[in-house]
Amino acid sequence: MENLTLSSNHSECYPVDSASRRRSFMFFYLAIIVTAIPSNAFSLYVSWQHIRQKNGLGVYLFNLALSDLTFTIGLSMWLDFLWKGLWIHGGYVCMLSVYFLYTNFYTSEALLCCIAVDRYLAVVHPFKYTFLRKVNTAAAIGVAIWLLVFCFNATTISWEDSYHEYNKFAVCFDIFLPLSRNLVRVNLARFILGFIIPFLLVVFSTWGIWEAVKSNQATKERERKRILKLLTVVLLCVLFCFGPIHVMMLLRTQMDDCREVAWLLYPYKISIAISSLNCLADPLLYCFITRTGKANVNQVVLFFQVKKMSNYEDVV
Repeated sequence: MENLTLSSNHSECYPVDSASRRRSFMFFYLAIIVTAIPSNAFSLYVSWQHIRQKNGLGVYLFNLALSDLTFTIGLSMWLDFLWKGLWIHGGYVCMLSVYFLYTNFYTSEALLCCIAVDRYLAVVHPFKYTFLRKVNTAAAIGVAIWLLVFCFNATTISWEDSYHEYNKFAVCFDIFLPLSRNLVRVNLARFILGFIIPFLLVVFSTWGIWEAVKSNQATKERERKRILKLLTVVLLCVLFCFGPIHVMMLLRTQMDDCREVAWLLYPYKISIAISSLNCLADPLLYCFITRTGKANVNQVVLFFQVKKMSNYEDVV
């Protein structure tokens, strides 16, 4: 594997990944886009069925699919950058793509927390907090999440931290200058608010549900497995998809020399690639674990099977 190289006339503060590595990421993201757009579009339909059934969970699932679709569309802006190694779209488009990235991170994590807490209330306190599980309440919470994330991103994402030009060489997001004091504080806030707190909330909800269904003999074995499978996927999404990128953010706050920061380039890119798998993990929640999701998947499969048989009979 090729080593990281430095572009001509650049210091250690401007590391450039090799073409083979960049393009491997490009094909990875292209596979994500091709898979995530149809799966999340279908997830919008499935979650809408939940909402029609007056199920508050469907609101969170719908917003998750919407967040993933938005991120996937924004991800397409990076393909040209990964192919050429140069950002040619200008600073404003760069800021927009970075905004899409962080918006997906924190709306997804907040919504996954809402799903975990919703299931916790449904299982552990089925009659006590029913107002929190209504569609209108879930919709208000969803709007509040989007607004809070928008406001947080607007105050923490800056031009100098997202886009940089050195002569005619422009980079977007892959800026490995030592962090300013402000960005150190922002990264610490992202680590605590955007990872630690959501992770603890999901762990608490999963543990509470596990204890409840284990001691409740009335809960059917199939229902018990379905609930625990749902919470396990939520927990893995938060830990696996968002853990590495936030650890990288935390590591960057401890480094104030270009040569120290430069070695983080490739691990940092891997952590971002891992976080993008969230767009594929989320549809698993509603399409293959929830009852409505399974039913709709089965309907689609049955539709295509019938259509295939009909076409075969026409040929015969």
